[in-house]
Amino acid sequence: MFRQAIKMALRDWRAGELRLLLAALVLSVAAISVVGFFTGKLRAGMLRDSAHLLAADVAVSSDLPLAPRWQADARRRGLQTALTSAMAGMASSGAMATLVSLKAVDDAYPLRGAVQLRQADGTVSSVHGGPERGTVWIDAAVAARLDVAVGRTLHIGAADFTVAGVIDTEPDRQSSPVSVAPRAMIAAADLAATGVIQPGVRARYTLLVAGSADAVAAFERHVKDAGDQGLSVKTAQEAARGLADILDKVKSFMSLAGVLAAILAAVAIAMAMRRYQARHLDACAMLRCLGMREGQVLALHVLEFALVGAVGGLLGVVLGYAGHLALAHWLGGLLPPDLPAPDWQPAVQGFLAAQLALAGFALPALLQMKGVPHVRLLRREATAPRGATVAAFVLGGAAFTGLLLWTAGDAMLGIGAAVGVLAAGGVFAAAAWLMLAVLGKTGAGSAATAWGLATSSLRRHGAATVAQAVSLAIGLMALLLLTVVRGELHAAWRASVPADAANQFVFNIQPDQAHAVAQRLQAYGVPRLHASIRARLLEINGKPAREGGSDSSGGSVPEVDMSTSADLPAASTVVQGQWFAPGSQAPQVSVDQIAAQRLNVKLGDTLAFDVGGLPLQAQVTSLRKINWRQRTPSFEFVLNPAAAEDLPATYAAVFHAEEGDRAVGALARDFPNISVIDVSYLIRQMQRALEQATTAVEFLFVFTLAAGVLVLYAALAGSQDARMGQAALLRALGATRGKLSRAQTIELALTGALAGLLAALGASLGGWALAHWVFDLTWGWPPMVWLVGVAAGVACALAGGWPGLRHVLNQPPLHTLRQT
Repeated sequence: MFRQAIKMALRDWRAGELRLLLAALVLSVAAISVVGFFTGKLRAGMLRDSAHLLAADVAVSSDLPLAPRWQADARRRGLQTALTSAMAGMASSGAMATLVSLKAVDDAYPLRGAVQLRQADGTVSSVHGGPERGTVWIDAAVAARLDVAVGRTLHIGAADFTVAGVIDTEPDRQSSPVSVAPRAMIAAADLAATGVIQPGVRARYTLLVAGSADAVAAFERHVKDAGDQGLSVKTAQEAARGLADILDKVKSFMSLAGVLAAILAAVAIAMAMRRYQARHLDACAMLRCLGMREGQVLALHVLEFALVGAVGGLLGVVLGYAGHLALAHWLGGLLPPDLPAPDWQPAVQGFLAAQLALAGFALPALLQMKGVPHVRLLRREATAPRGATVAAFVLGGAAFTGLLLWTAGDAMLGIGAAVGVLAAGGVFAAAAWLMLAVLGKTGAGSAATAWGLATSSLRRHGAATVAQAVSLAIGLMALLLLTVVRGELHAAWRASVPADAANQFVFNIQPDQAHAVAQRLQAYGVPRLHASIRARLLEINGKPAREGGSDSSGGSVPEVDMSTSADLPAASTVVQGQWFAPGSQAPQVSVDQIAAQRLNVKLGDTLAFDVGGLPLQAQVTSLRKINWRQRTPSFEFVLNPAAAEDLPATYAAVFHAEEGDRAVGALARDFPNISVIDVSYLIRQMQRALEQATTAVEFLFVFTLAAGVLVLYAALAGSQDARMGQAALLRALGATRGKLSRAQTIELALTGALAGLLAALGASLGGWALAHWVFDLTWGWPPMVWLVGVAAGVACALAGGWPGLRHVLNQPPLHTLRQT
């Protein structure tokens, strides 16, 4: 029987009966496995580097210099220790300057992993221990921005350093698509000479600890039990969990494309099986007449489709693996280097997807075929589906849905995608039926024309037409939302920011420098200097404050940025309460509404702060909404002038400067402790990263569009036999081959135009929803999305449907009429 199953599979393949089914299987498996392989590669890299995420087993950090007793206690326990400190600073070479993330380390750094340095000759070496005195290690970004190389001199703060190497890999710096400031690493003994550390400058001091697991765990418990509110403790496992959360979000977003493609491919499989069943009922009846029992007929066809499932699963896995390699190469600049190969779980998931898709959408048809009566050869009667057939369809569909939820990794995402597809499909189907009704009226009385033949064919095969239009529309809608609509969102965002918007952010200005810096900035319109006050929120209404609210347990003490102003900041809008009354002497504070929700702060609450060792209590008199797109210094907490009096503060300012303005670099050189961020550079970085990430998702949604085209082809193929009979009859009645060809072209074009209109409608509504509820932008309802949608729909319909309909015209009419 196995040999007979192979012969049947080869015969059906040569006859073209299995090609559509195999293509749908391969596409479904590839869509699932490409996401699994890609995210598996990222996860494998994360697990490989998890021990080095902190350059230690435990990191104890604070905004204030750590007490020496913590390092001494760790050493008494037999643990290795290293000290680091990090802050923002300015580096310059000649007339060029840039903001750097300055890190000072001792000779024991790192405790886990190694710093990879690239030398002048291009070789990369692993280094254990920090830079030597008087030398600096820099990121490649610093070398590029300042045009410095190994052996050249770099000015940081008030000190000069010799570049001793370019950092290729830093163990405790987690990968990110956009780095706010590139790294410059110096010896801890050289930090004082830079003059970067000034009162009010934000720095992070860290004690790294490594050793045996028991000793590390005991030290971790000791630090946490001490209850020092200024300390935060992080383990390598916690750092890895943070990356795992990010990776899960990435996988969920990418899985959406895979789930949509798999759902549409499953629909194509069901349509292909319906056609296969209709064309093989006579063969099954013949086998029954030749003495085969129902069980043998079923077993023969199950073996045939098991072979198809195995081949489709393997080909889909191979295509998915190749697709993930192409995607990884495409996003090479955003990914960590030398990612390991993923495991084979996605391959197993993909292969199971092929088998479950066949079980859910092929087995019911096979069960219906096995019970074909002998009399089928003499009298063609439709038989009602058996109970076992319905049960197999329900169980198979449920199993395939469960597999989609498993591969998506997020039940809500899988359910949401399925519900979204059903909702969009329902709306699109209703619109398609309505348009068919309109076409029926416009095509009445013109049956002798190609237009009349096309519209009557569309109405005659109404269910197939709706299935074709809906499936193609869903695939096109996804791509339109990520291409044309994305461009409109980007244009709306750019339109919301004026051309002369502030693009330079200066902070860490000391009080004694404020006047001199303000004089320098007069050429830029005399921007206002804003006070910046660093504080810790200790209590809310007398209860300890924690991230997540005062009722949370185990959360860290919130560290907040505050400012002071008598007037409401330009980027803020009061949503609850009242702004400070003029001349009010009672300490008052206004809180950003998002920060208030995070900390469970309400109007009228009394907040207790620690500001550089000084206590402060203030009452919440208003909640504000901040428009962060205005690029003005905005603070979550704003004090009235009476509350901020005598508090230690630094100052910040924003202004607009033309690209390449040398005066900005001179400002950083003359005041080495202040930091200047070129926001325009960061925005361009983010835009490039978003473009690449969006392109990756577009790459995945190509699978969705291909699945939609497959459904269209499957729907056309399902009605091909009936179309051949109609075409033969029309040609026998005098219709020319050219007229039928024009009618079929019009039919496909109308189907594609309908799908394109529906896709444009869905993409436009989706873009409006994103602009209105997510990005808070003005939506312009771009006409291009409608033009592109209709053109793409017609092109896809012609490309996907013409090969099948061409076969209708190539069949001799007499041969077709004899068969029918």
